Amino acid sequence: MLRRLHNKDAVFVRGVRVPFCQSGTEYEDYMAYDLQREAIKGLLRKTAIPPEEIEYVCCGTVIQEVLTSNVARESAMAAGIPLSTPAHTVTLACISSNIAMATGIDKIRSGQLDTFLAGGVEIMSDVPIRFSRPVRKRLIKSSKMKSTGQMLGLLNGLKFSDLAPQAPGVAEFSTGEVMGHSADRLASAFGISREQQDKFAQRSHQLAFDAQAKGLFKEEIVPVKSSVKDHWVEQDNGIRPATDEQLSKLKPAFIKPHGTVTAANSSFLTDGASAALVMSEDKCKALGLSARARMKDYVFVSQDPKDQLLLGPAYAISKLLRKTGLKIEDVDVWELHEAFAGQVLANLAALNSDAWCKQWLGTDRVGELPVERLNTRGGSLSVGHPFAATGVRLTTWAADRLKQEDKQLAVVAACAAGGQGVAMLIERHPDY
Repeated sequence: MLRRLHNKDAVFVRGVRVPFCQSGTEYEDYMAYDLQREAIKGLLRKTAIPPEEIEYVCCGTVIQEVLTSNVARESAMAAGIPLSTPAHTVTLACISSNIAMATGIDKIRSGQLDTFLAGGVEIMSDVPIRFSRPVRKRLIKSSKMKSTGQMLGLLNGLKFSDLAPQAPGVAEFSTGEVMGHSADRLASAFGISREQQDKFAQRSHQLAFDAQAKGLFKEEIVPVKSSVKDHWVEQDNGIRPATDEQLSKLKPAFIKPHGTVTAANSSFLTDGASAALVMSEDKCKALGLSARARMKDYVFVSQDPKDQLLLGPAYAISKLLRKTGLKIEDVDVWELHEAFAGQVLANLAALNSDAWCKQWLGTDRVGELPVERLNTRGGSLSVGHPFAATGVRLTTWAADRLKQEDKQLAVVAACAAGGQGVAMLIERHPDY
């Protein structure tokens, strides 16, 4: 007889995060492991779930620290999760914590387990920089050398240019193109002006500023001691509302001199971590916990990384709506990742375009997504975007907005490097 029934409902109990901070500021002396550990500890503390009840841990990261390649395992152990609890790390660019949560949903639905901790972390203040391949090859061989002469022989053929360090690539490996260039071309293709992008970025920062002032982020945030100053970090530090005049003075950041993507209408390099508790509904009730949302469905998509690198949300939202039989107007709350203002606006334009939907989706236009339901607390442009941590942040905000706005259904969507994307459907839990 099977120990568990299959097809269990997966619920989102809650999500937390450390304050998202601009790289090179509060967390510059930390490792990713440190921030993920604090996020997990904060989740355990805020849910009051006994650590031994966690059956599996999965966390995402994009720029991996070589000393903690399985950062999920290292962080979980340091946070007090039992050594007997398995943990693994995933990477799917900016939707890494989405795939971590999806892994938990699948394990719960298939009856493998009842309690799953998902998360994501990124430290852009200290990315792994390595030696060039010629130097690495010689360093590996040096461990086998037994004499000074042999060691000196390793220098033969080494060029001065080989000594230059190699930082992690910021361009797409398959195309060689930087994401900002893709955003600029995408905005141009859909006729999204510089003014429209600046206005959307301005909106994001102002909404985040207002939400922060109202204390809307306080419940989800886990304070962390700064690594460089003697104080506790208790809020995001990248939120900066700006005037039209300030925004207009910025020069194009990628395509010069006529590009429309600037530093202000792009998300900035960010350090941060998040963690979420996903459980079977039965287990949640048995432990006396309160769920915030039911994880109803999700889809992952992939398309051409050259010309459609950032159109993942349009493809994913369309696919999710078709799969669930919903229309845009049926969804009360929308949380879209803001990699660039032009990227968000282009995806909205694509969904509302007869021509684009017919050519690429083979359907009539999906429809116009109401901006008043979109990212009403700001987004990645304003609070920041620690790549692998954003998916949990989006889901946490979506679940909280369902209660705050007294609504039922929310969709979380995001683009990712490699021309990929995700859309997840959540439903407010009756008890929340």
